[in-house]
Amino acid sequence: MFRRRPHFALTTQSLVLRQPQMGDFGQWSNLLQQSEEFLKPWEPHRAPDHYTRRGFRNRVAWAERAMQNGRALPMFLFADEDILVGGLTLDNIRKGPSQAGTVGYWIGEPYARRGYMREALNAVVEYAFRDMDLSRIEAACLPENAASRSLLETSGFKYEGVAQSYLQIAGRWRTHVLYANLRMDRRGRVESS
Repeated sequence: MFRRRPHFALTTQSLVLRQPQMGDFGQWSNLLQQSEEFLKPWEPHRAPDHYTRRGFRNRVAWAERAMQNGRALPMFLFADEDILVGGLTLDNIRKGPSQAGTVGYWIGEPYARRGYMREALNAVVEYAFRDMDLSRIEAACLPENAASRSLLETSGFKYEGVAQSYLQIAGRWRTHVLYANLRMDRRGRVESS
């Protein structure tokens, strides 16, 4: 008899973080439409089918494969009785000498600045260090994204520098500021510019 592997989840005080499932499509689509203008300045252009059920099905299949292969930990954030509030992905997981990964995240506009993303980020970093044996979690954001920079800095990430033309955001190659959270961090505070 075929049995599906149980879906992975992390539970925090206010949230359940779990991988995306097809049943999440309606909430995901509605939240992204509702938050489109709020998220647009910080995100890449998406393929035309990104917001379709087919595109979402591809995302769910990618999440399942990536988790099985240990390449990524894609999570949706649910609060208050299974309400989708955002997403966070620990991606580009490298084992061996590096033991590192890169984190990216988004939050729906109605749920911004309520502490959800800080709670989720702290839970994923703790899990990555303790259970995945990662040593370094990296993040990047646009220099003018004060909310994202504050989130990273108050979650134990330290400023490391600037990457020119790092990612395409809103259709343009954009410079990003780089941060990292180290499991055994002895650097002290590193000031950002």
